[in-house]
Amino acid sequence: MLSMQNISKVYRAGMVETHALREFSLEVEEGEFISVTGPSGSGKTTFLNIAGLLESFTSGTYMLDGRDVSALSDAESSKVRNEKIGFVFQSFNLIPDLNLFDNVDVPLRYRGFNSADRKRRIEKVLETVGLASRMKHLPSQLSGGQQQRVAIARALAGEPRFLLADEPTGNLDSHMALSVMELISEINRSGTTIIMVTHDPALAEMASRNVHILDGRVSDVVEDNVVTQIATA
Repeated sequence: MLSMQNISKVYRAGMVETHALREFSLEVEEGEFISVTGPSGSGKTTFLNIAGLLESFTSGTYMLDGRDVSALSDAESSKVRNEKIGFVFQSFNLIPDLNLFDNVDVPLRYRGFNSADRKRRIEKVLETVGLASRMKHLPSQLSGGQQQRVAIARALAGEPRFLLADEPTGNLDSHMALSVMELISEINRSGTTIIMVTHDPALAEMASRNVHILDGRVSDVVEDNVVTQIATA
């Protein structure tokens, strides 16, 4: 479970302060699929980075699986992030000179898995995303949708509890985007909690709950086509 209460994030540059999040509160239950929408600059990516322990926050409380992450050292945050959280970004971030197998292998080597365990995990996730037969191909030999599937496989190889996706279909055409979304939905049905930032209302509706962010706060939540307004005063 992920629980944020009154999270604020302030960026300071000299005398200038920018409030990316303002008393932001959200709870995500295990196994949920949450889409996060809002205009550019509303705080969506800042929220996702804080959720993924990539950024600190200025004030508030963030509990991840019952643990207060604000009290963690950098090394402890890195350990929790590597063990519990997978990331998928708009840009695929694949290493062009490595084949698919080796691209998925890189974070597993970093975590210290032995070769037999790494091989099992890599083959399993490439099969899951439908690319087992292409594991020796280079990224340049794949379509954009296939490259994003590799990025998803890489995120899943560590068997994370949470999958955080920042505009995962942003660089794809509509057909490829739908294919990737179907895969993400399937991963969610297998038990992985997913939080996805998107600008596309149609894709947001594929989640079980849509959280709309405006000016660094949750402005409303849509669940089962019912809109709940959140007071921001």
